[in-house]
Amino acid sequence: MPLPDVSTLTTARLTLRPLRPEDAGAMFAMYSNTEFMRYWSFPVMKRYEQAVDYVACRIQGSATQTEIFWAIDLAATHEMIGTCCLFNADPVSRHAEIGFGLHRPFWGRGYMTEAAQAAVDCGFDALNLHRIEAEIDPRNTASARVLERLGFIKEGLLRERWIIDGEISDGAIYGLLRSDRRPGVAHGR
Repeated sequence: MPLPDVSTLTTARLTLRPLRPEDAGAMFAMYSNTEFMRYWSFPVMKRYEQAVDYVACRIQGSATQTEIFWAIDLAATHEMIGTCCLFNADPVSRHAEIGFGLHRPFWGRGYMTEAAQAAVDCGFDALNLHRIEAEIDPRNTASARVLERLGFIKEGLLRERWIIDGEISDGAIYGLLRSDRRPGVAHGR
């Protein structure tokens, strides 16, 4: 599904902007941290080159309009603190998936809810989506809280969905319909 240009989004405290090659250092800092990666669907990065390749792949996905992958910057300092994306868009059914991650030093301040709200609003308002989905490890209570604040409903469990470094984990599926949400207002905030 070709996506319109929604390359930069702004919130009260954040800027969601296109990923750049020079973001590989910040990406490696996040994706090499075992606490940050605890519930991801791929292993911890061990080499800086993995981050360089990952950034290049995400930039390519955005360029080919198969995904929108934003770096999350603090508006005040322009420091990259996380990522947020819409991907796997289906033009016929008008749905896409959301994904996000926030660097460990910035947890617990509401930044992820703020960024994800901007992505959800973009999905419904600019991309005309009918549904946005998310899959998380059910043990990831922080991500579950972010999704629930945005109005997502837990819809199911995919048992033993992932095997990462020999560890088997489930996948919890969340969904948000256009009719479920109020634009620009994070639920439960």
